[in-house]
Amino acid sequence: MTRVLPPLPAVRAFEAAARHGSFVGAGDELCVSAGAIGHQVRLLEDWLGRPLFVRRPRAVELNEAGRRYLQGVGALLDELERLSAALRHAADDHALTVTALPSFITRWLMPRLGGFRARQPQVDLRLLASIPPVDFARDQVDLALRLGRGLYPGLAAEPLLPETYVAVGGPTLAASLGAPADVLSATLLHDDPEPRIPEQVDWPRWCAAQQLRVPARRLRQGLRFSHTYLTLDAAAAGEGAALASDVLAADALAQGRLALLPGRPVPGPYAYHLVHPQDALERPAARAFCDWLRQEATQFREEAAALAS
Repeated sequence: MTRVLPPLPAVRAFEAAARHGSFVGAGDELCVSAGAIGHQVRLLEDWLGRPLFVRRPRAVELNEAGRRYLQGVGALLDELERLSAALRHAADDHALTVTALPSFITRWLMPRLGGFRARQPQVDLRLLASIPPVDFARDQVDLALRLGRGLYPGLAAEPLLPETYVAVGGPTLAASLGAPADVLSATLLHDDPEPRIPEQVDWPRWCAAQQLRVPARRLRQGLRFSHTYLTLDAAAAGEGAALASDVLAADALAQGRLALLPGRPVPGPYAYHLVHPQDALERPAARAFCDWLRQEATQFREEAAALAS
């Protein structure tokens, strides 16, 4: 049977005009004149047999019929966009897009990527540093690396790297300190947790683990940074003491740019997870990256356990 559909260019013009509240704004978005948008909207209204907007001197406003129509049309266009983006992206078997938190990319993933490139030179890898939740279809993302408890409804989530927090600073600072209480004589460096999740290990939690009683005001003082990698750079530059995930600080510690400060390690409440849609691993490039990532994570955990023993 032939589908009885409204003129699709007119539907697109209507949806854009409804979002912008004007034909001018819709025309700017669709690269046509406001008059052309008005013409398309009138075509749609004629096809439906009823008006969808209340026209005002410099704007348009949806009437009740228009609001009902937009609610359904907007959802359909969103779904069409997602399906089309997913198919276009999947058409390139060698393209792979991975998103992760900025500090995880710079401090853990990036230094190890040479191994993956050597193993899979045919994969065209795109790394996307991002913090918000991922819409895999809309953002054309294959895999995500996220810090959390593994609760990602509708997605596959595999824990890779649990975190332990340690106090770190430059080598000169480390050589001058003898006990955990001495750490608090340094400038305290703070970072706002990138994923914006609660219960992250901070200076009050670290002090409690060391059985140190310190005024809360003292633990709020110091320097603050928007990303963990900036905090670690400041610590390596001798600006003070930082609390660092062993995952993010491991390479700098091994290279001597950072040094451990006195104090007991504190287990973190979260782990880095590999997150993806259920069917993502049907693509060979995604499957190859996941296999490599698991091996790197296993090797990292084994090396960390050997150092701790």
